[in-house]
Amino acid sequence: MSVDVILEDERWRTLDLEGCSQAAFDAVMSHFDLTDAGFECCVMGCDDAKIAELNGDFRDKPQATNVLSWPSEERAAQEEGARPDLPDTTFDPELGDIAIAYDTCLREAEAGQIAPRHHVTHLIVHAVLHLLGYMISKTAKLTEGKNGRY
Repeated sequence: MSVDVILEDERWRTLDLEGCSQAAFDAVMSHFDLTDAGFECCVMGCDDAKIAELNGDFRDKPQATNVLSWPSEERAAQEEGARPDLPDTTFDPELGDIAIAYDTCLREAEAGQIAPRHHVTHLIVHAVLHLLGYMISKTAKLTEGKNGRY
């Protein structure tokens, strides 16, 4: 299990994006008993300008966001709230790509009075779940807003 981290913004070194990403990835893989499957993903640490460009290109929302993810294949469940089929471990080990914005993450951590590394780890967990096919429902988003978790 490995995470390839690309730093487009050197400020990410101060938050140990590599360590946060690997810890988040390992936690998700362990939860689903996929630690021996050899899956991998790529995380790009960038700034708000780069993530706004990506958000515009891929989601037609040319504004900064905290994290984006692109699964290597469609894995979403057939119904909202249902569990997706987990990847077949005999095929391509690449789960997909993640981009995360330094500026937005720091602002959110400060606003939520959360340690920045903890917030970054939480966002990478969220993104890896998306790579596995999990989608956050509207109900879960409302719940998250009320108590800070899914």
